Amino acid sequence: MPVPDYQSFMLPLMRIAEDGQVHSLTDSIEQLADQFNLNEQDRRERIPSGTQSLLYNCVGWARTYLEKAGALHKPGRGLFQITPRGLEIMRSNPATINTAFLRQFPEFQEFQTRTSTPRTNQTPTPPVSESRTPEEVLGVNYQILRQTLASELLDRIKASPPAFFEQLVVDLLLAMGYGGSQADAGQVVGRSGDSGIDGIINEDRLGLDKIYIQAKRWENTVGEPEIRDFVGSLEDKRTGKGIFITTSDFSQQAKAYVDRIGKRIILINGAQLAEYMIDFNVGVSEKAVYVIKRIDEDYFTGE
Repeated sequence: MPVPDYQSFMLPLMRIAEDGQVHSLTDSIEQLADQFNLNEQDRRERIPSGTQSLLYNCVGWARTYLEKAGALHKPGRGLFQITPRGLEIMRSNPATINTAFLRQFPEFQEFQTRTSTPRTNQTPTPPVSESRTPEEVLGVNYQILRQTLASELLDRIKASPPAFFEQLVVDLLLAMGYGGSQADAGQVVGRSGDSGIDGIINEDRLGLDKIYIQAKRWENTVGEPEIRDFVGSLEDKRTGKGIFITTSDFSQQAKAYVDRIGKRIILINGAQLAEYMIDFNVGVSEKAVYVIKRIDEDYFTGE
């Protein structure tokens, strides 16, 4: 089954703590994973940002919310223990514990009021969705913004002249670390007499080997015939390395052909092209940066 939302872990976490002992969050996460019958794939699933496992994130926020409601407290790093209020909650045998349940406690109300208004030195904003943790919400929104930007990039590329696209491809490969400077590492070949080659770039700064580029600003899928023509052009250049980049996509036959031949041909479709442009800052500029910070436990414990 998929990893439940963070609220689903609140009551099971309280049941673990109900014995009054100090518990390890890490051990409890494994116990909860077994309880929810999560398989290895579920346990390894990451939040959208990729910085943490979804399971650890959800259980961690369940503990945080229970702490804010005064039901648990943290006696040490990575530890938790039930409080008198928590014991009272469990004696009432609740059918469920969620954020709506926790709002009966003034401390939790204050926490939610405080975090709903952005102010300096305050706790990060709680989930917009009751089923997502703050990191999940941030990660999902980041991916939406990134996908929107990638789509806009492809639209702009398709509306640009072919010569611009060919130069963009060389600029991108330079940004990715091939060659050295624009002056001596990459060149755009003219449209006439290029023998199917749109660009050439040095594989390294010393220029010991060259990579030939084919760039097609297409709407239609690139098929096997186009890849065969490109490979033939590489034969003329006596090289076995090439990059074929398109704003559209490649057919399964084209991909299978590349897998069969002995030459090293890299296929980059429009979606991958846009992702690379974003990752290597080609055609995009930075608008805002958000840094997520956490408590430095070593600082407070003196370790």
